Amino acid sequence: MRVHLTATAAAAVRRGHPWVYRDGIAAGGNAAQRGERRRGEPARGGAAASGDVVELSAEGATFLGRGLWDAESAIAVRVFQRAQAPQLDERALAERLERAFALRDGWFAGRDTTAYRLCNGEGDRVPSLVIDRYDRAAVVRLDGGMLAPWIDRLLPHLARALGARGVRSIGLRAPAGNADAEGKKLAHLHGPPLPDRLFVRETGVAMEVDLARGQKTGAFLDQRDNRARVRALAAGRRRVLNLFSYAGGFSVAAALGGAGRVTSVDSASAAHASAQRTFRENGVDPAAHEFVTADAFDFLEKAHARGDRYDLIICDPPSFAPNERVKPRALGAYRRLHTAVARVLDRGGVLCAASCSSHITAEDFLATLDDATLERDDLRVRAIHGQPEDHPTLPAWWEGRYLKFVVLE
Repeated sequence: MRVHLTATAAAAVRRGHPWVYRDGIAAGGNAAQRGERRRGEPARGGAAASGDVVELSAEGATFLGRGLWDAESAIAVRVFQRAQAPQLDERALAERLERAFALRDGWFAGRDTTAYRLCNGEGDRVPSLVIDRYDRAAVVRLDGGMLAPWIDRLLPHLARALGARGVRSIGLRAPAGNADAEGKKLAHLHGPPLPDRLFVRETGVAMEVDLARGQKTGAFLDQRDNRARVRALAAGRRRVLNLFSYAGGFSVAAALGGAGRVTSVDSASAAHASAQRTFRENGVDPAAHEFVTADAFDFLEKAHARGDRYDLIICDPPSFAPNERVKPRALGAYRRLHTAVARVLDRGGVLCAASCSSHITAEDFLATLDDATLERDDLRVRAIHGQPEDHPTLPAWWEGRYLKFVVLE
């Protein structure tokens, strides 16, 4: 099927952006081109179904590329090919995956790090397909439903390529955006059954991962390098505060770095149980530290009222801006959060503030950390970090540069 694009959408595809939004399809095409099919309705009468291969064209260009159609998402087409390749099939996708895996061969030699991203979707030019490795297990996660019909065809290639690299079990998480995606038990795809939980190593540090119910594929692997930075920053710190601590990755890093006492704050008590197991696995007594089940805003208000002060604070909240529409509200939430954090940061302390929303640019985020917001003028930006090298992006795909980790001192 051919999909005719507007001039704006065509220009984006030429630059290498991997998405075509539904409003980027030129008016006047047939129903199949516009994607006019009721939600959940089966394809008929020429209408495209999720996973169908489509060819892209525009005014003055009979061929712009090939992609896969998504009948449900606002992103109508994910672009896989720009060149006039023979065809887009499972062999072509398998070759893309093998290139992604081969790129990482040797990056994590030995057993110092056994958890990392094997395929970063659009950033590895395999749009919507994320594969994370957890030692001998791999978890596949789909963004949208357009690759779901391809999984069975790709599985023999995945099993062969991952097996050659020591992966024995493969599981599948529900597509991103699915109401059951987070917290859903893994679907088994290949090999021995995946355990509900397991320990991996990250830059030498043991970390428990909840494969069955953890967020994303089980852990936030994109913060690996930043956890190592926190470990270095924690040396000599008396009191460390980790807000939105989840499974305690930043907390155990700070404790191993030499922090006197680490306070982990999260609204989920189950996350603290996982963090405490990680502490013990690393030879750190969790009783020497503090785990608080509370809303972060409420905790900060009470800590300020008590006069508590911390000399290292890590603030890594969930995404406040899942879409562009709520961006103004999200920026307001970041400002309120950072104002409250600054009130409990001791003079001479270090603040590590993170945002994982692609809709919040680095400049947007820095504006929520200015002197007026923090109500103080003694801090400066020491560094700004993003995701690690196993989470590559594309020059034209600004959405892939989502992670901001700002160190202020």
